[in-house]
Amino acid sequence: MTLFPETMESVLGTSIIGRARDAGLVNIECVNIRDFSKDKHRKTDDAPFGGGYGMIMTCQPIYDCYKYLKEKMEKQSASGVHTVYMSPQGKTFDQNKAKELSGVENLIILCGHYEGVDERIIELIVDEEISIGDFVLTGGEIPAMAVTDAVVRLLPGVLRAEECYTDESHQNGLLEYPQYTRPRCFEGLEVPEVLISGHAANIEKWKQEQAVKRTREKRPDLLDKKGKTDDDGDGN
Repeated sequence: MTLFPETMESVLGTSIIGRARDAGLVNIECVNIRDFSKDKHRKTDDAPFGGGYGMIMTCQPIYDCYKYLKEKMEKQSASGVHTVYMSPQGKTFDQNKAKELSGVENLIILCGHYEGVDERIIELIVDEEISIGDFVLTGGEIPAMAVTDAVVRLLPGVLRAEECYTDESHQNGLLEYPQYTRPRCFEGLEVPEVLISGHAANIEKWKQEQAVKRTREKRPDLLDKKGKTDDDGDGN
């Protein structure tokens, strides 16, 4: 649900996500909230009560757009609808949330704009608010595209092999190990010998060691989080 569907289509209609849509692995519809406005000028915003800068997206167009999508989805599937609002006030999006949302059959993502949406919309239709970081953008389209990309690539058949997403950064609480391809030497820098040794066990050991090393150097906070999770899982 967006005021700028063409912006989202330009990204979500290409590459891996575009091919998944063409193959029928996922159905993505970028719906223009403005099409549901009852204002003769298709207006979707108004000045905030109580004063303040900027404009607020009004209830009616968003709510009618939501009702249209909800009814359409429920006709196609018995599963309920889960609605996400992209908001800097939401919980920070991560790989675990991507996996969780990949199991949702009917997902609606609301993209705000201007100074946000009327609070009553959040109360009426939103199940959860999600943020992609502690910063503010001009609208929810870029965050929504990021969430969509992260979720869709986890769906069965979208990537060629399960290892494409089970063996990468953040999937197991670590950053991904360094990757190399031809040529073996570039500008004096050699590919690590172990990777061309053909010894599978040594290669896997190297990958794990490098993943831990890289995480410790670049994102030590992830190791702290992983340690706490492991402790919780062991019941200690």
